[in-house]
Amino acid sequence: MKRVVITGAGTINALGHTVTDTLKAMAEGVCGIGPLNIRDVDRLSIQIGGQVTDYDPEAEYNRQQIALYDRFTQFTLIAAREAIAQSGLVFEGELGNEAGVVLGTAGGGVNTWDENYRSVYEEGKNRVHPFVVPKLMNNAAASHVSMAYNLKGPSFTVATACASSNHAMGQAFQLVRCGASRAMIAGGSESMLCFGGVKAWEGLRVMSKDACRPFSANRNGMVQGEGSAVFVFEEYEHAKARGAEILAEIVGFAMTSDAADIVMPSMQGAARAISGALRDARLNPSDVGYINAHGTGTAANDKTECAAVAQVFGHHADDLMISSTKSMHGHLIGGTGAVELLACIMALKDGIIAPTINYDEPDPECALDVVPNEARNADVDVVLSNAFAFGGLNAVLALRKV
Repeated sequence: MKRVVITGAGTINALGHTVTDTLKAMAEGVCGIGPLNIRDVDRLSIQIGGQVTDYDPEAEYNRQQIALYDRFTQFTLIAAREAIAQSGLVFEGELGNEAGVVLGTAGGGVNTWDENYRSVYEEGKNRVHPFVVPKLMNNAAASHVSMAYNLKGPSFTVATACASSNHAMGQAFQLVRCGASRAMIAGGSESMLCFGGVKAWEGLRVMSKDACRPFSANRNGMVQGEGSAVFVFEEYEHAKARGAEILAEIVGFAMTSDAADIVMPSMQGAARAISGALRDARLNPSDVGYINAHGTGTAANDKTECAAVAQVFGHHADDLMISSTKSMHGHLIGGTGAVELLACIMALKDGIIAPTINYDEPDPECALDVVPNEARNADVDVVLSNAFAFGGLNAVLALRKV
């Protein structure tokens, strides 16, 4: 079994267009959620989101590329560029043949769906652009990253709703650990902040109209975000031999299915995923110092997750720090676990624990140290990243300081 480390990271999201900007915002407890700037926003009852602002596609891509790249693909390519540049890897020869890309998304080209449904049904057009299908398909981002960087190894997309990124990164981790590849690109992206995307989520009645307040007794729902985060996962000896900077080591991964309900989470399913990640990493519960929670700001998720943590960690749960950065960048659905992994790396590498902002009132059913409102300096050696999705699909990653 090979050791797997992270040697590159990239992102664009509501908190920043780079990793540096994003981590600075997380450390300062900045809220990236605000009024939506989208077409027909006045027809929506939910009018806030973690939208990527100050973004101009034409500054990044030419007309031909924009015709091929949905917004979620555009974000992915920007994040991948930053991650691969930081890693210093060049995917040529044997490395290019074995390296691949595994990305998570729940909706794929939702903006493309929305634009073309509007064109056909509202405007009455009888034709759509010939690239609509390759633009909206869920694997579009993974395919374009593979083409941009000569990645000829295992490349695919994982779609497991809110756990998509963690499932994708877990698969990439396992491919490097088993020796199938010395390097993999992994992460996720999402862009559902268009009229049709938000309108669909409104129907679930789980959305807040004003703020995301995970674990706070006055929480009233989740808030959507958008963006991407991408990482370079590399075999440790390969990274060490070339003198690469190592951001963190991935040491464990587990996934479970509740097999119970399409939307209501199961405490047992979440607990089994957390326990499985610890077991896979050969860690004791007492080794963990911080958990980046799924923490959506819905009563069902928050209470279930806290109960699962309490069950797995016992008395050590009182000594754990657990926070939800969704309070700052929103819930990126299929891309959320990837952006949240940045907070895990910050905890290990910089000793800064990102806060849960908008925390107003303690909830007896979430009686854990949720790092309320302000970041904290702490020396932690092991962290977990939780993702629990609609459909009861759970994925947990364990990381360690190197």
